Amino acid sequence: MKKTDAQREDIARWLAGTDIGYFELRTPFETLRFGAPQAHHAPTTLRAASVGVFRRAHPLHAAALAPIGEPVSAGQAVGVLQIGPLLLPVLAPVPGRVARWLADDGAAVGFGAALIEFQETT
Repeated sequence: MKKTDAQREDIARWLAGTDIGYFELRTPFETLRFGAPQAHHAPTTLRAASVGVFRRAHPLHAAALAPIGEPVSAGQAVGVLQIGPLLLPVLAPVPGRVARWLADDGAAVGFGAALIEFQETT
């Protein structure tokens, strides 16, 4: 069940009395964010290091390697470029999250093509 406006206001009032600068509450129905991250970084565009077919998931798995908004570690695969039988990982350069897909799953892409909008976190 989603939080009501009154419940959101209660959470915001509670947070105002703390030294918490940013708070994120995830439920099966929604994600609520209060405040602002302490360090904000402009999104980075992850680009194709080769020609190939962009995949959000490993070809043998249905789930995306890095669903939008989920935290990932530096060096973690957030997608793959499939070049025939070869899978070339698209790696997170720093800790962060996939903010937006810029290439469709299964799209043929060229060298340097924009694949993922990536948001760094600290």
